[in-house]
Amino acid sequence: MVKSIAVLTSGTDSPGMNAAIRAVTRTALFEKASVWGVKDGFSGLVNDQIYQLNSVSVSDVIQCGGTFLGTSFCPEFETEKGRKQAYNNLKRHEIEGIVVIGGDGTMKGAKVFGDEYDFPIVGIPATIENDIWGTDYTIGSDTAANTIVEALNKLRDTASSHRRVIVVEVAGKKCGWLPLVSGIAGGAEFILVPEVATDLNQLVEDLKKRHAEGKTYSLIVVGDGYDNIMNIGKTISEKTKLDTRISVLDLILRGGAPTVEDRVKASQLGEKAALALISGLYNIVLGYNKNDLVSIDLNDAVNNKKELDKEYMRIAKILV
Repeated sequence: MVKSIAVLTSGTDSPGMNAAIRAVTRTALFEKASVWGVKDGFSGLVNDQIYQLNSVSVSDVIQCGGTFLGTSFCPEFETEKGRKQAYNNLKRHEIEGIVVIGGDGTMKGAKVFGDEYDFPIVGIPATIENDIWGTDYTIGSDTAANTIVEALNKLRDTASSHRRVIVVEVAGKKCGWLPLVSGIAGGAEFILVPEVATDLNQLVEDLKKRHAEGKTYSLIVVGDGYDNIMNIGKTISEKTKLDTRISVLDLILRGGAPTVEDRVKASQLGEKAALALISGLYNIVLGYNKNDLVSIDLNDAVNNKKELDKEYMRIAKILV
């Protein structure tokens, strides 16, 4: 059995990461294994910013957004020299496996490192975009969706007061889950995602028709991978002659206290990740399939593209 594991967060932060770190730490301690925290993601591995954690280390963090371990993007880890240095540092501390918490880029980096050194890796998907293949859920996605819905509620007030069209950009560079789900929940009139081509001319005609029928305002949610939001806003403004404004929800989506779902599921994933490493199960990513916790091959997770839920897409077409 593995007796010493490390945990790190990498890439962009997501609400709920702290809950996962907490669960990894306390599960490892419960199983009589030592657990180490790595500062600032893969950078901490390369620069030996590794320190031992105890139960008190993870007290009063579950309610906090961000990650108390810190996170970063590490160009050095993308080099053989950097990964060799990371491996040597892990061996120096007698660490036998790592729980890696992060998104698609994080999982790809972890896979390269694991393959090079046959080093045990268990991934926990944490990204507000929910774009990891094989899992319906990633840490932070629920909190981000709730943040968007709250913003849409407020934007609707000013849109209706001024009879405006407001085009709202949210995270969704390659995967449209976040704009799709938040757009449905927020009652948006139109949802634009990178996976689905939308005829802007037809959208303009639909806006004109709705306006003529008495719908004096509209909210349009756009994933940031769909198109340049300024171009979309300009096209709508020029062709409809309606007062059109742009609102970009950027870094605010990554912050804030995690929701109950993000706290509980992150805790479950953290516990299972620690148990997997300690029992010798690795090179996997843990996730959910229809609310059942599942194990996904790390290679499959990083080499496949997630598709949008067809049921959500169907509902969106009916309701918007």
